[in-house]
Amino acid sequence: MVQLFWHLTPIRRAAALVFFEPHSEMAQIIYKLKYAQRPDIGEDMGRLMATEMKYGNFFEGIDALLPVPLERKRQRQRGYNQSEQLAIGISQATELPIISKALSRKRFVQSQTQLNRRERQENVKDIFHLENASLLKNKHVLLIDDICTTGATLIACTNAIKAVEGIRISVLTYGFTKS
Repeated sequence: MVQLFWHLTPIRRAAALVFFEPHSEMAQIIYKLKYAQRPDIGEDMGRLMATEMKYGNFFEGIDALLPVPLERKRQRQRGYNQSEQLAIGISQATELPIISKALSRKRFVQSQTQLNRRERQENVKDIFHLENASLLKNKHVLLIDDICTTGATLIACTNAIKAVEGIRISVLTYGFTKS
């Protein structure tokens, strides 16, 4: 997974709990989290992610969790941000704070699910906005998302925050899949 980010954005470490395969049991869990009004699944998955990743000292040196933001309208429709639900579960298991007001999503263009790598990168280009750099200054933040396919969303997030003074960025997702 780390190789997705080489030469594109400054990531310290990156990992996913599972290899994601469409139509699998894991895919059904993500589908329920995102579309079946089941935010509790995100917290459960986040606690599982934290428990498993603690064994490799993955959280060592991490100062805070930074969930990938949803666009406001999309979050109102869903009622929650699935990445933030994962972060809540991780925070419960690690006691790391969640920073949810530093980064925002300007707009939602279209779902990434049917797009190729180039289309995904274009779809998320410049859609994230740094709201409050002081919340991230001199911190090692762990970006949290549900699925990483091409890395386009996570790269767009890092591009929005990488100029913050002293920031270090790592990534953790529930699933990783190749596009």
